[in-house]
Amino acid sequence: MTAIASTSQISPAMERIYHQSSLLGEWKGSWTGRHSDVSFKVVSIRGAQATVEYTHNGHTERGIGSVNGATIDFGAVTFGTKDGKNAALIFSAGGGKASAILQKQAPPADDNKLIGSWSGFSGDSGKSVSFRVTSVSDKEAQVAVSVDGVLRQGTGIVYKNVIMFGNTQISTEDGQTGKVTLRVGSKSYLLPATKAKPAKTSSSVDKSA
Repeated sequence: MTAIASTSQISPAMERIYHQSSLLGEWKGSWTGRHSDVSFKVVSIRGAQATVEYTHNGHTERGIGSVNGATIDFGAVTFGTKDGKNAALIFSAGGGKASAILQKQAPPADDNKLIGSWSGFSGDSGKSVSFRVTSVSDKEAQVAVSVDGVLRQGTGIVYKNVIMFGNTQISTEDGQTGKVTLRVGSKSYLLPATKAKPAKTSSSVDKSA
């Protein structure tokens, strides 16, 4: 059997996506030499643009940064990470420079009821849908939606207990059952949906003990 070395290589596009995903999240640390707090939060990344929040001296700046490989430029600061755990922040303006080392913060427990894998089906229309919500951050959600076997994924818009993504939206009241609305041309379809229960792990506590 002939081994093909190229199968173990990561394509440039996949490598870029991997590095960009490691940038996502909230990072906190302090300026070198000054010990004052600084934080940098990467809310979302879309191609060459990133939605960020930069907090320093008790002031928060929000806006769009430019993504360049595994770094983000936002105004006078450049932010980057190699391992997804520690990051460097460099400030450079007017001849002055400052640097900081930041650590990635553990994300808060996902308490959004929409997070999870949903499936819906309507016997009347014959339409089927699966709606997977992997994360919710403020007004944006990372989703993957499959309608009648056609998969689309990206960033949806969050409004209270509703996520809108293209011609599809999902809503829930109890976090277990929900409704998916599909718009196809001039028609709308309403599909009842249920959330898949998370798989039990062997490390779960036996409450009967």
